[in-house]
Amino acid sequence: MRFTKDHEWIKIEDQDNQIASVGITNFAQGELGEIVYVEVESVGETMAQNDVFGTIEAVKTTSDLFLPVDGEILEFNSELDESEGDNPALVNSDPHGAGWIVKIKLTNPAQLDELMDEAAYNEMVN
Repeated sequence: MRFTKDHEWIKIEDQDNQIASVGITNFAQGELGEIVYVEVESVGETMAQNDVFGTIEAVKTTSDLFLPVDGEILEFNSELDESEGDNPALVNSDPHGAGWIVKIKLTNPAQLDELMDEAAYNEMVN
């Protein structure tokens, strides 16, 4: 798992096909508070590192979601989707697991090396 300064994480799920999950960190969900809505309208798009791929809304604020690396947005977590599972609170209860937001196909895997490991991220937020 790798981390961005904007509090997103990325985890490779399928090394051969360069598929990864992306979400927000436990620290970020704690700062945002109760998540009430997650919007991703970029499925099918190929985007660049740091592009906004969606938004996350908490009771008090709305924040942009930034792509950690270049890639194609393959899937939005249906459990978070208002028209499907409608359970955005999964981002609060399991931000690094069931609360993943999108799956992407990496187009520049070398960018992973630019991101922080867990120790560096924890140092940044503490």
